[in-house]
Amino acid sequence: MAQREPTNPATIFDVHNPPAAELYNKCVHCGFCLPTCPTYALWGEEMDSPRGRIYLIKLGSEGKAQLTDSYVRHFDQCLGCMACMTACPSGVQYGKLIEATRSQIERHHRRSPRDTIHRQLIFKLFPYPERLRAVLWPAWAYQASGLRTLVRSTGLLKLLPRKLRSVEALLPAITLRELLRARMPERIAAQGPVRRRVGMLTGCVQSVLFSGVNAATARVLAAEGCEVIIPGEQGCCGALAVHAGQEKQALDFARKLIAGFERAEVDTIVINSAGCGSTMKEYGYLLRNDPQYAERAKAFAAKCRDVSEVLAELEPRAVRHPLPLRIAYHDSCHLQHAQRIRSQPRQVLHTIPQLEIVEIPDSAICCGSGGIYNLVEPDTAAQLGDMKVTNCLSTTPDIVVSANPGCLVQISSGLKRAGKRVPVLHMIELMDAAIQGTPASELQARATE
Repeated sequence: MAQREPTNPATIFDVHNPPAAELYNKCVHCGFCLPTCPTYALWGEEMDSPRGRIYLIKLGSEGKAQLTDSYVRHFDQCLGCMACMTACPSGVQYGKLIEATRSQIERHHRRSPRDTIHRQLIFKLFPYPERLRAVLWPAWAYQASGLRTLVRSTGLLKLLPRKLRSVEALLPAITLRELLRARMPERIAAQGPVRRRVGMLTGCVQSVLFSGVNAATARVLAAEGCEVIIPGEQGCCGALAVHAGQEKQALDFARKLIAGFERAEVDTIVINSAGCGSTMKEYGYLLRNDPQYAERAKAFAAKCRDVSEVLAELEPRAVRHPLPLRIAYHDSCHLQHAQRIRSQPRQVLHTIPQLEIVEIPDSAICCGSGGIYNLVEPDTAAQLGDMKVTNCLSTTPDIVVSANPGCLVQISSGLKRAGKRVPVLHMIELMDAAIQGTPASELQARATE
């Protein structure tokens, strides 16, 4: 959207999709959200809780607060994990409120030059796979040459700004295999009689840093009788932009993705990234004011399913080989809270013989990934990541498993800080291993470096 100034002196928000009164007035300030909010758990500050932020939204809407650095800071510190929505007895749609508020902030608040540049780099790089791949070549050389070890051991890393150090710390091990992996074919045939014709999202960061997860997803779907269609022109779904208030970029990405999958003519769109899935399922709301896309977005969103949902609906066809492993299953926030999906991943994993699934304490609390949160709020993200790792390790797992790439990166980074070598895998990689007959020892060897 073009820059707009507030048109009503009685509010700090402009007339383009301001936080809706019918949404924030549903909050009765009961406090059920407080124990589930990561930032309130850390600091105990009322304005860094969901009900506190909703109160700030109401004040801003009524012109009783100004768009100051202090006001904006409370919203920047929100992870957008949506745990409050699971806990809320009044059904407050906090996700819609925080996203609308952040869009207003990005249009009207002037950030510091350093913060502005940092955020611009994120949104000009991560949603574009080819740009990201180009940047990762020197990053691979940095790791493979031993320079990373040298920089860390000599303390040179401390010379970088804190947020750049956080990017370096989060960078997963980059392999030539990932960088050179060929683009996935646009059609993968089902094994045996076709049960479903599904489209598959490959994503932006996912297609570069987690292309192995995409390949595993396609193999598992095909093994279970799905014809898999992978539109070649697809790109970012816009989730990162939506969660950070970058509305125009989010809308552009959403329209392009809808058009690409319309041409694919599939009945179901399968997603293996929880953050992407939660956004794509809300396309109808995101594009509600677009006369050309409003109905198309609703139809698209109705087809979107997490891969665990699809697999849970299909009677297992492929043989599962035993995996005698003890796994700690981490519920991604955008799966358990935003999409309300908890039982399906466990149901799918329970089809693997000899696999033991253990629950993680305080599983409702975010790991600190939160879209771009660990890139823009690295200290808070690291605190939450360390808490999550401690809870994971308390279960003495052989492997930590999740269903979202951001969580995989965040937990792996926390394990490195803790000096623990525990593999962190996407649940679909575990499923693929069971179907392919991969030995449990090979999975355990994929430990965090």
